[in-house]
Amino acid sequence: MRTWKVWEQRLVRGISFLAAYSVIFILLFLLFVVFSKGLKALSWETIFRLPKGGYYFGGEGGILNAIVGSFYLSVGATVLAVIIGVPAALFINVQLIRLKRTQNTIRYLLDALWGIPSIVYGAFGFTLMLLLGLHASLLAGIITVALLITPILVRAFDEVLKTIPVELQEASFSLGSTKTETALRVIFKQGLAGFITALLLAFGRGIGDAASVLFTAGYTDNIPVTLDEPVATLPLSIFFQLSSPIEEVRERAYAAAVVLTFFILLISVSARFLSKRYAKNIIK
Repeated sequence: MRTWKVWEQRLVRGISFLAAYSVIFILLFLLFVVFSKGLKALSWETIFRLPKGGYYFGGEGGILNAIVGSFYLSVGATVLAVIIGVPAALFINVQLIRLKRTQNTIRYLLDALWGIPSIVYGAFGFTLMLLLGLHASLLAGIITVALLITPILVRAFDEVLKTIPVELQEASFSLGSTKTETALRVIFKQGLAGFITALLLAFGRGIGDAASVLFTAGYTDNIPVTLDEPVATLPLSIFFQLSSPIEEVRERAYAAAVVLTFFILLISVSARFLSKRYAKNIIK
């Protein structure tokens, strides 16, 4: 019996070891493929110039349109998601604090929305775009990505707010604060570190998703000046240019993949750094 337990522990430890290092190996292999193919095509000219002769057949120019377009779209969608998501998360954790069944129902619905594939959001955004009389543009892309990342932002922030002690809210109420004052001055401040992490995660999802904007953002070689113009993004730049028959265009797609991967890694590191920095102010 004792021998069997020893072997059982060794088996579980071995599977855990294999699973953990498999994830690291896959990440490193992915980074190796992207950077080995993309770095040789990456230059200042690639980053700071617009494509020439069309994104599909034009072998000259760079990916500036996709970099700027990705930031326009992601920043706009994140701002829209924050406007909707932060009050929603505070409402769930302050106004509905005694209605556990309602809280759980809303969380279940948000989890379901989180799990829907982004291509479905793209199809829904396309339908919504037609209903609103819009065409493929920066505005339509912002609305679609905001729909995609709002459940992520709300649930991530909600999980942070759930960890805040109830006694803190009760102490605030006992001092005469209203629910709104408690939500904004006590709960939000306590969850600020987690909110920043949730915000950056949502931003990272928005800047890296291609399927949700496939039908709604359009594509252009230029940088949009108004909201009703089509916009290029880094994921779509990779998608379209990688299928080009011209080698220079395919190399530009790998350069776009390097830039996008760098932004995602930067966002991930920033989220951890800022989370630790603001976590010092949390009352435990």
